[in-house]
Amino acid sequence: MPELAEVEYFRKQWNPGLNHRIEEVRIHPKARIFRGMNTTAFVRALTGAALEKSEARGKQMLFIAKKKSAKSRAWLGLHLGMTGKLRVERPDFQPAKHDHLILVQAKHLLVFEDPRLFGRVLFAEGIEPPAWWAKLPPDLLSHEFTLKALDIFLKRRARAPIKAVLLMQERFPGIGNWMADEILWRAAIHPKQPAGSLGEAQTKALYREIRWVCREALRIIGAKWDDPPDSWLFNHRWEKGGACPRTGAKLQHATIGGRTTCWSPARQKLH
Repeated sequence: MPELAEVEYFRKQWNPGLNHRIEEVRIHPKARIFRGMNTTAFVRALTGAALEKSEARGKQMLFIAKKKSAKSRAWLGLHLGMTGKLRVERPDFQPAKHDHLILVQAKHLLVFEDPRLFGRVLFAEGIEPPAWWAKLPPDLLSHEFTLKALDIFLKRRARAPIKAVLLMQERFPGIGNWMADEILWRAAIHPKQPAGSLGEAQTKALYREIRWVCREALRIIGAKWDDPPDSWLFNHRWEKGGACPRTGAKLQHATIGGRTTCWSPARQKLH
């Protein structure tokens, strides 16, 4: 499933459409990604509006559109699910089977594809951001995500393995399986370590590495879709006989918190 950096990358794929008018909206109205939506109102609100700006937060993204004469805006939320992608095509492009949403502009087609339909389209009209966006947790690189906030959250989920806790989107938006493994490996914390058992030094290391991995993932993956360097765990997680890039020890795998997890036993000790 796309994580923080992948979502940022795909958000920017629609940048060519910013400040351009949407001439037509093409959808597969019965596709599962539109569940719970008034698709008629959705098409009406976006047709004739221009895309003003976009944002990404965690695993979700937001596109804001406005018509010249309107006071309110159309708020388009997209969640990529497991297989969703955004791309731009030429005006003469013929849509494929899984292209469920297309915003037609004079020079571009903005396409949202999702073969497995685990993604989601959200929509609202109004002056202020809708609740489903406004109530998202703070960005992990914002000033609102503090060491104290992290410590409180870990204590509230004291018995849960730290790997499972890092995947909780209500506190760690955008952190998915590979990012959680990378963070714990860098902080030298075993993924099965109970969240409430981390000492002060470990909590500080965890906080530091959460922010570092988020920042670097956005810089490397979110910007150009490049792979991280071989000094990251990322490139060795699924290698046959993969070794820790810092210790050379063989990596181990297990299911923790319902997700396949990789760690270095020489570096990440279970206390």
